Amino acid sequence: MGVPEQLADRMSMAEQHEYLRARFSRRTMIRGGAVTLGAVTGGAFVTGATAQAAVPTRPLSHTETVDGALVAPFGRHLAYGNDPRTEMTVSWQVPVAVKKPFIRIGAHPWDLSRKIEAEVRTLYTPAGVGASGDHTQYYLHARLTCLKPGRTYYYGVGHAGFDPAAPHLLGTLGTFTTAPAHKEPFTFTAFGDQGVSYHALANDSLILGQNPAFHLHAGDIAYGDPAGQGKTSDTVFDSRTWDQFLAQTESVSKSVPWMVSYGNHDMEAWYSPNGYGGEEARWSLPDNGPDRKNLPGVYSFVHGNTAVISLDPNDVSFEIPANLGISGGTQTTWFEAQLRKFRAAKDIDFVVVFFHHCAYCTSTAHASEGGVRQEWVPLFDKYQVDLVINGHNHQYERTDVIKGDKVVKKLPIGGTAYPETEGVVYVTAGAAGRSLYAFSAPDSYEGHEHEVDSVASFVNLKDGRKNETVTWSRVRYLNYSFLRVDVTPAPQGHYTTLKVQGIAETGDRIDHFTVARKAK
Repeated sequence: MGVPEQLADRMSMAEQHEYLRARFSRRTMIRGGAVTLGAVTGGAFVTGATAQAAVPTRPLSHTETVDGALVAPFGRHLAYGNDPRTEMTVSWQVPVAVKKPFIRIGAHPWDLSRKIEAEVRTLYTPAGVGASGDHTQYYLHARLTCLKPGRTYYYGVGHAGFDPAAPHLLGTLGTFTTAPAHKEPFTFTAFGDQGVSYHALANDSLILGQNPAFHLHAGDIAYGDPAGQGKTSDTVFDSRTWDQFLAQTESVSKSVPWMVSYGNHDMEAWYSPNGYGGEEARWSLPDNGPDRKNLPGVYSFVHGNTAVISLDPNDVSFEIPANLGISGGTQTTWFEAQLRKFRAAKDIDFVVVFFHHCAYCTSTAHASEGGVRQEWVPLFDKYQVDLVINGHNHQYERTDVIKGDKVVKKLPIGGTAYPETEGVVYVTAGAAGRSLYAFSAPDSYEGHEHEVDSVASFVNLKDGRKNETVTWSRVRYLNYSFLRVDVTPAPQGHYTTLKVQGIAETGDRIDHFTVARKAK
C-alpha cells in the first residue's frame, strides 16, 4: 500500500519516499553497499573502482539460494561508458540469488580466459507495493574499460555453477563492438514508449536487421508503472514487468548498446526520492551528467562525428510535475555547456538530442510540452542542434524546419534541412510497442501524403493546457514504427549528412529526409 491519494496529491516524490521509509519495516530501507567493477587494460583485466548501489534491499534467506547450475542469466543489455571507443558496460539479470557472478571476455569465442567479478544490485519491492510486493530482483553489471576502438569482443556472463566457457554453454555467448577511433559511416536507431507486447518484439526484430551501432530509447521503457504520474498511490505498479521487458529486448540489446532516457513512466516512486532507484539498479549509463544522484538519465557520448545528449524532461514538465524542478536549473546549465563544447570540437559535426516529452507534437493525448519549449528550445536554436528525437506521444510525427517556434522552411518527404542556416527538425518516434494514440488531422506519410495548411493542437503550460493552431506538422503516421539514421562523414568543407528514415513495423518506409552541414 502506497501513500494515501489525499496525501500524495500534496507531496513531492521526495516527501512520498520519506513517508514510505517510515511506514515500512527496517528491512525495506535503502542501504548502500560497495561493489567491485571490472576493468580491461590492453590485454589484461584488472579490478576497477567501487560504486554505491542505493536501492531497497532485504536480507537473503537460505531458502532463496539454489544450485547455480540450474540458474540461467537473462536480459543481457549493453551500454556505452563515457567513451564509447574504450568503455562498455554489460548488464544482465538472474531470477534468484547466485554466488560469485562474473563475466568472461576475449577477442575470440575460444579465448575467454579473462574473468571479471560482476557488481550485484538487488532491488527489493516491499509487501503492499502494487502487484509485486515482497519481491526481489537481482541485476548484475560488469564495467569494461581500456578496450580497443573499433574492435569486436566476445563475452559470456555466469556465476558459480554456470560458466559460459563450458562447451555446452558456448551458445550463450554474445558480442559487442566499440566505437571507431576515427570518423566512419554508421547507423543508429531510435524510438520511445516500448513496453512489453508483440509490437514491441516486432520492432526489436526489425531494429536488429538495421545493424545499428547503438540504439536510443527515448523513455517510457517497460511500463512497470502504467499510471505514469510518479505517485506511490498508483497501485497498478508491477516490478516484474521489467523481467519480461529485459527478456524481450535481449535479442538486440545483448549486442547493440541500448542507450536509454527516462520518461514519466520510469519515475517509480517507491525506489528513491526522485523515483529513479529502480532504474539505477537496472541500467549502467555514462556518469558524465550534471547530477548522478538526481538525474541519472542525463549524460552524453560521442560516436564518430556525432555527439548524442540524453536529457530528463521530467525536470521541466508542466504536464506531469512529479519531478518538476528537481535539478534546480543545473540540467539546463550543463546542457548548454555540452552544446558549447561539442560545437567547438573540431572532430564533431552533428549534435543529436533525445529525451521523452515532445517539444512539438499534435497528438490528442499529450501534444507539446511547454516546459521543454521554455527551457531547451532556445538552446536548440542557438547551438543549431541537428536532430531532436522524442517519445511520449504514441505515434510518428515529424516537423518542418523550426526556429523560434515558427516554420523557417517546409521540409517535404525527401527534403534536406541545413541547421547551420535554417533551424531544427523534431521527430516524435513514440510508437515502439505501447497502445497507439490519435491525431486531430489525417495521417500524411510517404506514399500517402495528405497535406494540410494547419493542425489544431495544444501545449502544456504551467497553468494548464493552451490550445494552438500549428503549421509545422509535416508527417503523421498512426501505427507502430521506429527511426533509422545513417551518418555519413565527409572531407572538410564538404557536406556530411544524417539520412533519417521512419520505418513502419511492416518494414515499409513512411518518411525520409536529410540533415546536412559542412564537415569540420
